[in-house]
Amino acid sequence: MTQDQAKELVGRRAAEQVEDGMRVGLGTGSTATMFIKALGERVKQGLKIRCVASSDASHRLGQSLGMEMLTFHELPELDLYIDGADEVGPGLALIKGGGGALLREKIVASAAQRFLVVVDSSKVVPELGRFPLPVEVIKMALPVVERKLSSLGLHPHLRRHADGAEYLTDENNYILDCACGSIPDPSRTAAAIRSVVGVVEHGLFLRMAGAVLVAGDQGVTELRA
Repeated sequence: MTQDQAKELVGRRAAEQVEDGMRVGLGTGSTATMFIKALGERVKQGLKIRCVASSDASHRLGQSLGMEMLTFHELPELDLYIDGADEVGPGLALIKGGGGALLREKIVASAAQRFLVVVDSSKVVPELGRFPLPVEVIKMALPVVERKLSSLGLHPHLRRHADGAEYLTDENNYILDCACGSIPDPSRTAAAIRSVVGVVEHGLFLRMAGAVLVAGDQGVTELRA
């Protein structure tokens, strides 16, 4: 099974978790896109749901598929949030933000009664940190935050587009991708990053996921904390 096939499989399985009348949070990224497309098929078949997206791109995709897309002003509480992850470690600790939406993703996750993660098997790791940890930063504070994260041994690098232009989030902030290599104590790392003034949010999602659906050659399995 290819990685794309695994993402499609787990996206479809996640879409089956959505029930009529639910308030649903839509994630961001390649696996979340597979879920949104599968969910859109169910909406075309008559499923009635209301949705809030974690990025402008997912909002536009949901609209294009006929979903009722709202904001938190209109729908402040959600029943279920479904999104991918860049890494899943012990205790369902996550690294997210490879797609640049970590702040909005964490907000949507915090508003949902259940947070279901969808990944292919390559994302499940024995220890977080191989994937660079994203940290969203206020523009003005970039030099200060970069220096302080470096002093913590996190090896930050400013995210850029392929053409060299600086990457900006939907909230018009920078992202520093930290090449940690290993995060043996995610809670401690998260606290250290949050203590730096100018940091908006980091990509460590700890004690937030209720379950993880993992797609691989054996089909879809479920992990729980």
